Amino acid sequence: MKKIFAIFASAMILLALPSKSDAQTIRDRYGAQIGTIQSDGTIRDKYGSQVGKIDRDNAVRDKYGAQIGKIDSDGTIRDRYGSQVGRVYSDGVVRDKYGAQIGKVDKDGTIRDRYGASIGSARGVPVTWAGLYFFFNLN
Repeated sequence: MKKIFAIFASAMILLALPSKSDAQTIRDRYGAQIGTIQSDGTIRDKYGSQVGKIDRDNAVRDKYGAQIGKIDSDGTIRDRYGSQVGRVYSDGVVRDKYGAQIGKVDKDGTIRDRYGASIGSARGVPVTWAGLYFFFNLN
């Protein structure tokens, strides 16, 4: 389960390879492309393989379509069982289920760890989607 967003910082690239104009590039801390996420929520790794999706209802799905989490309208992140695992606030602050800050997504899409160090980027990706980096990995 902790695997979906080392892909948001370890994967994302387009559905049936539509135009790249509707896909946002996800990069690691060194600036290397690790994947993309499309405007429809499809997540692809750097090789073009679909590794997950965020549905219209903000359900987070793995590459097989199984729901592995959900984003509530207030930014609460839930696991597959509905338990809260954290929250992404509108200012980009990411907190775990106990309220401890574990990271932040800057307005420019930079993803930072709890110490403020850049660990990746997701320019143009909604803050709550980028915040999933801390909770899921779609490898």
